[in-house]
Formats: sequence, structure tokens, C-alpha cells
Amino acid sequence: MRFDVYGTLMQVERDASGWRLYRIGSEGKKSPVPVSIPDFVSEEELGQFLDDLFHEDATPARPAVKRIG
Repeated sequence: MRFDVYGTLMQVERDASGWRLYRIGSEGKKSPVPVSIPDFVSEEELGQFLDDLFHEDATPARPAVKRIG
């Protein structure tokens, strides 16, 4: 799942050990983000979780986290 997190493209993936968060660079390369997303956060709650986590990056031009696709 991809999200526009206040202008930064991020991807969330689930594996056997839980959720993983990656920043997607302009070339499309993934870089891990050292953030712990608890297992109890559901797929439907990820956008709100990212909003709560990165809310300080909000600007008037980019006021929300948006799921892409």
C-alpha cells in the first residue's frame, strides 16, 4: 500500500514479522523508515496511524495523508 504522507511517498508492507514502512525516492528506490507499526493496526487504520505519526510535517498545501491506489 502506498501513501502520500504530506508530500512524501511511502509504502507499507506486511511480512511475517509485522508492518514495514519504506520511503520511496524519486528514482523509485525503497528506503526503510525506522518506525514501529504495531501488529494491531489494521490495514484500514494505516492512513490514520501515519497521519498521527507524521502530523508535524503537515502544511497548508499538504494537510492530510492520502492512500494512493
